[in-house]
This record gives sequence, structure tokens and C-alpha cells, in this order.
Amino acid sequence: MPVRSHVTARQLRLGIELRKLRERASLSSTEAGRLLGTSQAQISNIEASRVGVSADRIRTLARNYSCTDGALVDALVGMASERPGGWWNEYRETLPTNLIDLAETEHHATALRVAQVINIPGLLQTADHARALFRESVPALLPHEIEFRVSHRIKRQSVLYRKASPFPYTAIIHEAALRMQFGGPATAKAQLEHLMAMSELSNVTIAVIPFNGASFPTSGHGIDYDYGPVTQLDTAVLETAHGSALIDSAARLEKYRLTLDRMESAALGSNQSRELIHRIAKDL
Repeated sequence: MPVRSHVTARQLRLGIELRKLRERASLSSTEAGRLLGTSQAQISNIEASRVGVSADRIRTLARNYSCTDGALVDALVGMASERPGGWWNEYRETLPTNLIDLAETEHHATALRVAQVINIPGLLQTADHARALFRESVPALLPHEIEFRVSHRIKRQSVLYRKASPFPYTAIIHEAALRMQFGGPATAKAQLEHLMAMSELSNVTIAVIPFNGASFPTSGHGIDYDYGPVTQLDTAVLETAHGSALIDSAARLEKYRLTLDRMESAALGSNQSRELIHRIAKDL
């Protein structure tokens, strides 16, 4: 297969998971190449996602690596069979790569759970709220750069409106985020009203942690946890000052699942959360 001109987040993840299988089998890339009837360089290229890999080769590699997890192998075959491209590619020349990777990861997730302490989750933001946030970026963004980011953020929200397979989405939001008035009172009120409307969707759950709620673990960073078809293919996305970081380590994924569990246990139920959002909006 030809060498790729650019590698997507999904292609990189496939290579990473194949490398994990090989390392679990305690095989070197040279040994793996010999078993496959190819070279060490070809195995390295596959694991670095510089070249594609067929479904048959993935199944052969899995057998060579003594992987008996059929669900994982099927999921990896599915990743290899995906057609390249998606709506996010139209932004590849105008937005940072981490934003493209974020949209692609969300698109392929089976469910999403997020936690935010200061900000409203991106998939629940109105265009005006998002625009107000981007205007405060450091360094400052030009007007057209802000609009590219707003457009990208709104298009990401399409995962919440899938008709064929509704996308289960749980947002854990601290009361502090609800009381931030980015863009001024009118924009903040419209944002809260939008949250209440979104909470009525059957696939969306909004849970608010009140100021007087129980303590919970957090670093202050937002956490997006994208569930894959199997647990091994979950992805945690951390928001940092330098952009989004995608986490695939099993130990770290377990840590973030437990963190989200504890944050959700500290939150109000859906009805109480909706009532609190309504009271805050009423005061604006």
C-alpha cells in the first residue's frame, strides 16, 4: 500500500493497538514480520500508520499474536475498513490538528460522557456562547479564525441528533460553569435555556454538581470520555491550555472512568439539575 500523505487520529490508534498486541505477545517487530512473511520495516510502517493494513492481515496478525478477543479483532478490522474522510476534513487547512482529531474521535464513538467545572461542554454550547469563548483566546484569534472554530464546534454537535442510532451523551457540569456569563447576561441566559432544551432529548443526560454538593476528584481540566465498540478502544480527551490530548493507555482510561463515576455521584439527578439551571437562568 502507498505511504499516506497524512495520518488521521483513527489510523494512528489502529497502529497503536496493533503494536500493543505485538508487545503483549512479547514479539519483536522483526519476529512479527517473519511470521507475517514480510519485513520488520513493513511492521513498523503498519504500527506507525504510515501505510494501511487489510482486514485479512489484521486477522493474521491477531492470530500470530495469540489474541483470542474476537470483539477487539472485529473492531480493529472495522477501523481498517473505514473510508477515509468526513466533514471535519474540510477544516484540515484552517484549524489545528487536535480539533480535527477530536471531531473524528467523537464521530466514531458509541457514547460520550463529559465533565466540566468552568465551561459548558462544547457539544452543548450555543454559537454565541462559543463565539464569546473564542474571542478570549490567547493569543487572540482573527475574526475569520473565530468563525471557523464556531462552525466546527456546531457541526460536532451533529452526533447528538443521529436518527438511526441515538448517541448516548452524559454531561456532568459544575454549578460554577452555569453561572459564568461569557458574552454577557443575554448570551448566558440563552445558553442556559439551550441546556434545558437539550436535557429533554432522550439520549442526553445533564447532571449538575451544586456548590453545596459532595467533594469530588478533579484537576480543573475538562474530561471527554469517548466509548468505543470495546473498552480497549475507549479514548479520553483532556482539554489543556495547549489543546486537546487524546489518551489511550488502559490504566489512565480506568482512572478517568473512576473520576467520572465519582463526579457523577456528586451531581444532582436529571430533574433537580434542570430545576437548578432554570433558577439560575431566571435570575439573569
